[in-house]
Amino acid sequence: MADSPAKRHLRRVLAAQEAATRHADQPMDGAGQFELTMMQLHQDRLRLKQIQSNEGKAQLKAQLLPAYDPYVEGVLAEGKGATDEVITTLMLWNMDAGRYAEGLQLAEYVLAHGMKMPDRFQRTTGCLVAEEVAEAALNAQKVGGTFDGAILERAQLLTTDQDMPDEVRAKLHLAQARNILGVNDPEQVPGEAVNRAVEHLQAALQLHGSCGGKKDLERALRAQKKQATAAATGDSNG
Repeated sequence: MADSPAKRHLRRVLAAQEAATRHADQPMDGAGQFELTMMQLHQDRLRLKQIQSNEGKAQLKAQLLPAYDPYVEGVLAEGKGATDEVITTLMLWNMDAGRYAEGLQLAEYVLAHGMKMPDRFQRTTGCLVAEEVAEAALNAQKVGGTFDGAILERAQLLTTDQDMPDEVRAKLHLAQARNILGVNDPEQVPGEAVNRAVEHLQAALQLHGSCGGKKDLERALRAQKKQATAAATGDSNG
């Protein structure tokens, strides 16, 4: 049975109070709401282990995540960056479930306080955030789809100063460029947008020459040149 609004409010208030008493680098261990939420997380992990399909895991995570909202809201409201496995895990779960806005909201808090991922994760927090968003966008683009450009922009903004392999940052630039160009002829894309795509592609290739963006850059540069020629011709005729 789902919690009543009163119980959810109480959980949010208690989580906020507990988070406010712990400073950065201090663990949340021992705090009542944290311990209860970790127990819930452990139970949900056991459910997830019973599913082999990544898609199936993502669907279950999407169903499970709203139950954690009171805790998350409380921590984000008053937290000071204490070590919190619940928050870092839910950041990734949200992205796995396609809830990128919610995942990046948590990422902003985690990165702002320099929180580290649990030991089982090999990637740094900034690297994980950039790569999860970039991979999701690139996968959508491979099948002719698009991705929310605002999510890509926010992911880049949040991770600009984060250390990560050049290949990962290149993926994010490539995903942004392809999202701008879409599946259409680049010549149909407004000039200012094509210019932004060219900048992203040049940055991606400079970081990682084998990122897969060479043909994209060639198409974008041709479109950029034709648009510049057309603009110059129009000006001279005018």
